[in-house]
Amino acid sequence: MHRHFWKGREHYSRHGFGGHMHGGPGRHRGGRIGRLLEHGDLRFVILALLADKPAHGYELIRALEERTGGAYRPSPGVVYPTLSLLEDEGFVRQVGAEGGRKAYEITDEGRTALEGNRANVDAVFVRMDEAAAHSSEARPKLRRAMQNLKVALSLRLQQGDVTEAQVDAIAAAIDEAAVRIERV
Repeated sequence: MHRHFWKGREHYSRHGFGGHMHGGPGRHRGGRIGRLLEHGDLRFVILALLADKPAHGYELIRALEERTGGAYRPSPGVVYPTLSLLEDEGFVRQVGAEGGRKAYEITDEGRTALEGNRANVDAVFVRMDEAAAHSSEARPKLRRAMQNLKVALSLRLQQGDVTEAQVDAIAAAIDEAAVRIERV
């Protein structure tokens, strides 16, 4: 039996500027939603988010995930280099850091660039809103359940002294859950 387990949104977050969704979180009854982001769109989407309020990279990632109802979540490996690029272009600047995280705000040059691309950014936001509208209402429950599993596993392994038999039992429980999920 061929098994395919979706491992988050890594396929398209790894290719952050493309944002193309291949099944998994971005699917709905009508098939693929399509491309959320074309090449270069993320720069202007980030500028639009920063035009509302300064933010650090993690806040931007969460804002994009929330905006799409979980259908798209760019990786830090895409967002932080994009912020550096925007800073190099003079479109954003760093402001106070919270807990070691660099926060960014849009500059006047960034606002000018954003306004020059406003129609494209608005179109991206429409696609994001459509993705959110087609996102399963159960998705937050599933994310919570996956997070619970991750935390429970992490806490158990941090306790140390995990025997080989316990590792086998944990792996068997996760494998059993995967098989049961596949059958749903």
